[in-house]
Amino acid sequence: MSEPPRSLRMVNESLVRVSLRDLRRALIGKDYPPVPGQGIRRPRLRRWWLRWRSLVVPLAVLGVLGLGATAAQYLEDSRGQTDLVSTIIGYATTLPILLVFHRPLLAWRISWVMLFVGVLDAKPGDSWPWNPTQIVFFLIILLALALRADTGVVAWAGALTLIPVFLHVDSANAWGVSVLFMLMLILGNQIRRWRLSQHELSERLAEQEEQSQLEQARRAVLEERTRIAREMHDVVAHHMSMIAVQAETAPFRLPELDDPVRHEFASIAGSARAAMVDMRRLLGVLRSEQAPALTAPQPELAEVTELVEAARRAGVPVTLHGTVPDDVDGPVGLTAYRIVQEALANAARHAPGAAVRVAVTHDGESVAVRVENDTPAGDAVPPAPGEGHGIAGMRERVTLLGGTLEAGPTVFGGYAVAATLPAAVLDAVPEGQDA
Repeated sequence: MSEPPRSLRMVNESLVRVSLRDLRRALIGKDYPPVPGQGIRRPRLRRWWLRWRSLVVPLAVLGVLGLGATAAQYLEDSRGQTDLVSTIIGYATTLPILLVFHRPLLAWRISWVMLFVGVLDAKPGDSWPWNPTQIVFFLIILLALALRADTGVVAWAGALTLIPVFLHVDSANAWGVSVLFMLMLILGNQIRRWRLSQHELSERLAEQEEQSQLEQARRAVLEERTRIAREMHDVVAHHMSMIAVQAETAPFRLPELDDPVRHEFASIAGSARAAMVDMRRLLGVLRSEQAPALTAPQPELAEVTELVEAARRAGVPVTLHGTVPDDVDGPVGLTAYRIVQEALANAARHAPGAAVRVAVTHDGESVAVRVENDTPAGDAVPPAPGEGHGIAGMRERVTLLGGTLEAGPTVFGGYAVAATLPAAVLDAVPEGQDA
């Protein structure tokens, strides 16, 4: 005769180990206390229980004690037992019901042992060798155990329960008693399975609802980004395109222009075209979640010199004090460059003709940036009180890196922007990507 396949032997061995593990837990293993948060779920019942439990619990204890005395009196009257024996058996068969909520497995173990002891002095002709209170309480304990315990433990509890049944109940009633006990276990186990399935279903529904909410939020963000991209395309990109076209066609429309002016128009057209390319890339990112991040090379702090030169060619009387450090890169260098760029743009817009001074220093621990302009010349109108989007954007950049920013009027009537950035920071913004 051939041996069974190895996989089948492994399955059998696994089943045996699981079965022995469940038997061990049923006899001496860990109990099944109530799980926190899985008590009374209905609000009205929970409120009622919290309100009346201080009265209900003592009454229940007194009722169990009274039924224990009744069981003792029954044993004394029907079996002629002494007061001591009947009292011990009466209370030992009823008091385990008080453990059924917090320790159902312990309650079953005590009650199971009492199935052997409770038949003491029973008459051979009795249909039930136990007192009525013991039978009712044991049925409740079986139901409570099946509602809380694992299926394997419940199966072993049922099998062990049948031992005293077939030992002490006459053959005519043993099968009926066994069926009654098994029905309580099966009923409790099925209710437990149904509750678990309902709990799993509610968890899945909650997870699906959460996913649906996240998807709705993601869709709303994408729609808002698309709207912003559309507005930027219709307004900003259109005007940038017109600037580039006018600058490129100016030498042809105005043939009397000198060569320096023609070069200036060509520079303006090139800057406008470069701005349009960056705008198109930004619009592509705004319109799609799957669009790649902007990874084109970004300006560094060393390029501030070129930025100042470009502003000077555009007519801004700007001077650069000191030497721009060339050993600062990454997010700190990019942020410092953007601060100078925005501050120069603000000075040209709000203080045309005023002298502007730019200073960038690096002392090894921090990078300091300061852009200051004098009082606007002529009848230029100063900016309205409060921060615009430019100042707010600069402040966000600096805060992200753990630095400080101060912006406001000077005592001489001008305006100054001063920022201090830590020289060494974690790359909060990926290198090469604009913040």
